[in-house]
Amino acid sequence: MQAPSRKPALPSEDKRWRIVNGTMRRHGYARDALIETLHTVQQSFGYLDKQSLKFVAASLHVPLSRAYGVATFYHFFTLKPPGKHACLVCLGTACYIKGAAALVAQAEKTLGIECGETTPDLKASLLTARCLGSCSLAPLVVYDGELIGNEDAVHLQGRLEGWMGS
Repeated sequence: MQAPSRKPALPSEDKRWRIVNGTMRRHGYARDALIETLHTVQQSFGYLDKQSLKFVAASLHVPLSRAYGVATFYHFFTLKPPGKHACLVCLGTACYIKGAAALVAQAEKTLGIECGETTPDLKASLLTARCLGSCSLAPLVVYDGELIGNEDAVHLQGRLEGWMGS
């Protein structure tokens, strides 16, 4: 009979690691709990860093390359810390037809970053989505969870400049 394998120590005393560990424990530290555990890490910390990927991989007895592969394959996961604020521009058909590309261009210019990036000072992240399901309000932008319909580049620029000044 094999002795039970030891679980790695939590990376720090941060209580969020207990939440992550709880997810793995609930699934019996099974290898197939990888995606759910990574979701828990992302929810808890906002992103997946090297330390969290190593901890989850060791705890679930999966190769680090598999954990990294899952984290980079699924669009939901991010390996970079998010900004304090998030601007998400809908690029669905209705939004695109009504000017979403111009909104993205204005956001990139105002923030000095491209879609999918975060400003170096971590003040803002710029994201896009395929469709937010509110096509009658196109074009749509979501600022920190607040959906704004019929958005225009002038309002978007003002909002983003306000974030960068704060």
